[in-house]
Amino acid sequence: MRYAIHFTPSPNDPLTHVAAAWLGRDVYSGQSVEPPAVTSLGMQEISYHTALPRRYGFHGAIKAPFRLMDDVSEAALLRALMHFAGTHQPFTLPPLEIAKLGNVYGLVPSWQSETLNFLAASVVQEFDRYRAPLSDADIDRADPDRLSATQLTNLHRWGHPYVMDEFRFQMMLTGGVMPADCPRVERAVRGVFEPLLERQVDFSNLALFVEDEPGAPFRVHSLHPMGRVSARKIA
Repeated sequence: MRYAIHFTPSPNDPLTHVAAAWLGRDVYSGQSVEPPAVTSLGMQEISYHTALPRRYGFHGAIKAPFRLMDDVSEAALLRALMHFAGTHQPFTLPPLEIAKLGNVYGLVPSWQSETLNFLAASVVQEFDRYRAPLSDADIDRADPDRLSATQLTNLHRWGHPYVMDEFRFQMMLTGGVMPADCPRVERAVRGVFEPLLERQVDFSNLALFVEDEPGAPFRVHSLHPMGRVSARKIA
């Protein structure tokens, strides 16, 4: 089993519903969701382009998936996350915008948030003691030859290359898109998500995601509201 600590909007947030339809799966219930009707892409094309983010669920990564140390229990991780969330105040994200990151489309903040960056670094540091060391296979999967010196150091120290100064908050909406397909995919993404991007998004919880077995889709295990020491169990 692997765990991850992410941000995802609450179950009733309009962005959660729209993202579930776009990705074809509700990250809370795990149930399949009917895709939206868009003019530029068919249902099968949407399913194809969203296969990767559908497995990982709609989220902004804070601490990447990790296995627990042998002497650490899930209950201990939950207690620590509950306490940690309760000691940090909620805040409002900068307006989200659609961006093309390499060959992937996603939602990113319109500008850097020092509050968000500090929180992400704090989560990585605080919960690293619960993380089992990476295996050689884990390191190979990160393709270390393509990483910068800083990213490689992060991989070995923190278990992921894109943390600390390399951290960039993003909520993935597609997998890799071929250049010829980009105009049509981008039109579809904008048509589905742009109507929601004028409203503010509150970063008011930390979500514990779980992968029950290798290759299984990630789901929200529990939401941990910020600013008060409590958690609402999802499943």
